[in-house]
Amino acid sequence: MKHEADSGILIHSYSPTGFNIDGNRVFGPCAVLPPAILQWNVGSYRDITEESISLFHMLEPPIEILVLGTGSRVEQINPLVLALLKRKRIAVEVQDTPNACATFNFLNSERRLVAAGLIPPSYSTALEVKQD
Repeated sequence: MKHEADSGILIHSYSPTGFNIDGNRVFGPCAVLPPAILQWNVGSYRDITEESISLFHMLEPPIEILVLGTGSRVEQINPLVLALLKRKRIAVEVQDTPNACATFNFLNSERRLVAAGLIPPSYSTALEVKQD
């Protein structure tokens, strides 16, 4: 992970299908690890597990803050996941995705070592309905 003046990433917009991040159209959930943007293999907040967040705590230099956008509303993250991140000395902000995007942009503009795991709003709700 680079920590340079030109390494900023800006989340321009979000929709139920994905995100516009610096002109890149990303479909579905994504991991934003400046300067990289990756697909994130989660369907809902329930899929945020110790395994699915492993990519966030293996970065060098380590991130300071992980912003998790859980979809259309704030959802409770598994306590084991939060405990793992605490052991790794990574602060966590869990928010609905619209607020998580704004928080990520703000922290990134302050040149903080921040990453985000984002589930599009309504995306997780649609998946949960399909599974019923």
